[in-house]
Amino acid sequence: MSRSARPVTVLSIIRDCLDALLHPSARYDALTRARHRAFMAPRLLGSLAAFAAFPVYLVLRGAPSAIEVAAFAWLIAPILLSWFLSRTGRYEGAHVLSSLALAGLIMAIAATTGGIESFAAIWLVVVPLEAALSASRRVAAFASVLALSCAALLILLSQFGWLPSGELSGTGRSMMMAFGVASATLYAAGLAFGAESLARTSVTLLSREEERYRLLARNMSDVISRHQRNGAVQFISPAAEAMLGMPAAQLLGHGLFDRVHVADRPAYLTALSDAARGDVRSVEFRLRRDPIGSERGQIDFIWVEMRCRPLDQDQRQNPYNDVAADLEVVAVMRDVTDRKLSEQALDQARSAAEAADAAKTRFLATMSHELRTPLNAIIGFSEMIAQEQALMLAASQRKEYAELINASGQHLLSVVNGILDMSKMESGNFEIASEPFAPRAALMHCCNLLALKARESGIDLITDAPQDLPVMTGDPRAFKQIVLNLVANAVKFTERGGQVTVSASASASQLTLRISDTGVGIAPDDLKRIGAPFFQCGKTYERRHEGTGLGLSIVKSLVSLHLGELTVQSKLGEGTAVTVKLPLVYTPPQAKPAASKIATLTPQRHDVQDQPALVKKSA
Repeated sequence: MSRSARPVTVLSIIRDCLDALLHPSARYDALTRARHRAFMAPRLLGSLAAFAAFPVYLVLRGAPSAIEVAAFAWLIAPILLSWFLSRTGRYEGAHVLSSLALAGLIMAIAATTGGIESFAAIWLVVVPLEAALSASRRVAAFASVLALSCAALLILLSQFGWLPSGELSGTGRSMMMAFGVASATLYAAGLAFGAESLARTSVTLLSREEERYRLLARNMSDVISRHQRNGAVQFISPAAEAMLGMPAAQLLGHGLFDRVHVADRPAYLTALSDAARGDVRSVEFRLRRDPIGSERGQIDFIWVEMRCRPLDQDQRQNPYNDVAADLEVVAVMRDVTDRKLSEQALDQARSAAEAADAAKTRFLATMSHELRTPLNAIIGFSEMIAQEQALMLAASQRKEYAELINASGQHLLSVVNGILDMSKMESGNFEIASEPFAPRAALMHCCNLLALKARESGIDLITDAPQDLPVMTGDPRAFKQIVLNLVANAVKFTERGGQVTVSASASASQLTLRISDTGVGIAPDDLKRIGAPFFQCGKTYERRHEGTGLGLSIVKSLVSLHLGELTVQSKLGEGTAVTVKLPLVYTPPQAKPAASKIATLTPQRHDVQDQPALVKKSA
């Protein structure tokens, strides 16, 4: 016999026999199984004991009377009741039949032994006590009414003298009364022990269930809570401490509501109110969380999904229920912050893709104009030169056409150079050739190149560069490209009679360039996108100036490569001021993969092997 085998005892044999008699509906619930056992065990054992004592009674008593035979014959009723419960599983019905059988036996004995004064009449008290084990108010009420009715009937029959008088003497009657009281007391004691056993079993099962649900609530990552209709929390699982970083006790009452984001409180209360009326609702809202122990760092609010439903659906559907308005709500909450962040990232990626597509469209529209115009001029004037004999062109006209062809070619070259330079910077292949140079001389040279264009446009170009500007270390070509692009843009977008001011100053570690104008200015919406490749302020069909939209993008990239700063201040109709801060001594960063790559959204990338110099000298 193995150690795990249960020892065989009389009680275990009796229990196994009773379990074999149980109805299948009572075998899978511990409390129901215990109640059925408590009903069947005393009746079967009592009947078997009575049948065993019947021969002894005959030896001591002699020939029994008819009433004694009937009483002993009545003892077969408990066996029939146990058989009824075993076959049908109707626990309340078995108790009703038991009350009827016991009351009938008591009435039969009391009717022949003195009526209400009989020793058996005291057993009427046991009838409702036995019915109490059914745990049913209806059965207990029926048994109480039955016992009172039997007592009233015995009193009535005794008053009218319809019952035979007792044949026992005073001593015999006292002995029988003592027997009746003692036997009823013993039976009531047995019922009390049975009730105590059922109560202990019920408490044990309840403790096990509570421990099981407490274990589930403690180890679930989702938060389970019970709410009143107004949102007050009556219970919340310990998982709330890990979710919100605070003790669960502080969330009771309106503690959880106080942590709901103000903008989400109407949706939170609406979901609870709808659930209290019987609907199943799901809502997402933000909860304020203490940053201590947060996995995501210092985050004030997290996104929570809450699914709530009424706690007692059957009670709500009862048409006779008067407390439907006070139904509670059970809710399950889970942290969906990661999902929300993913959705936001997807939205941003979608917006970026749409912006890239729009930039590509603008780029194609701009390039078609910027390339077609000079190409038409080159083709047209070159054809005219080729047919100079037929057209009889003079030498001055041929020279003018050649100059126009050269200007158009230079424009095409500048457009292609801008695209190639931008592609090279974004691919991370642009190298800074750092060397000492005089920034004032480079600045004055760039301003002198653009002075003629400024005079032709009727614009005053003012240069303010101190003579004592220190020598700086950097790429002089890139420095000139920055100045040329910024000054050219300022001149381009300034109306006749305006003014462009170029100033420079130096501190202990950096050089500051400021290019300001009194031009058309930039709208606030466009100002946010300044520096994006191929972006041009204003609508395409409203543009009055040529350009590819790469000038400021190249400037921004060159400043970033020099570890500098670029800021743009502008007001529509009042002008623009661009400030560039560059270190006096450029220290190249340590080599890293794609270290100089500019994180700018572009519609496409160009792989270029051979690119011309960044700055082209103009004639």
